[in-house]
Amino acid sequence: MKPYWFKSLSPQWRARLMRVGFNLHPAFRATGGRVMHVSPDFQHIRIKLPLLRRTRNIVGSMYGGSLFAVTDGAHPTMLMSALGADHIVWDKAASIRFRKPAYTTLYVDFRLPPGEIAEIRRLLAQDHETTRTYTVELKDKDDVVYAVVERTIYIADKKFYKQKNTGGDKCVASPEGAPPP
Repeated sequence: MKPYWFKSLSPQWRARLMRVGFNLHPAFRATGGRVMHVSPDFQHIRIKLPLLRRTRNIVGSMYGGSLFAVTDGAHPTMLMSALGADHIVWDKAASIRFRKPAYTTLYVDFRLPPGEIAEIRRLLAQDHETTRTYTVELKDKDDVVYAVVERTIYIADKKFYKQKNTGGDKCVASPEGAPPP
């Protein structure tokens, strides 16, 4: 939960604090990545993953684990910032496709497409929960792709989620693609 004063800051300062927070967080620091940019509207995050001693494997290329781990948390953080505290947001599934060994610094850009938040709010108003899949590419400075990561994010209204998971009244949402009961 963010402190009350966080909301009183300008969007530029909130973005700066998010960047610093990511970079200081021990789990993220362990990936070897660094957040270089967070847009004031939290719709774009850029991360740099340098080839360092701690990100290099036995053959001298980037560890696959570093490539995968550096992509963790960006989309959920962006969605939580946009949707607010009344929602549950977490990673549901993830996969990585390696294209070629990386012997150089890589970059990854996380973006929420225009209208994404409005579409999520529409789906939540209708079904109270949804999943969204986002794909990002890890590239070098010349835009050569080294790996592609796909993450599926679960999003739900917090009240609905609690009710669903505590066995309260019957939930009104149906699995994706199924007609409502």
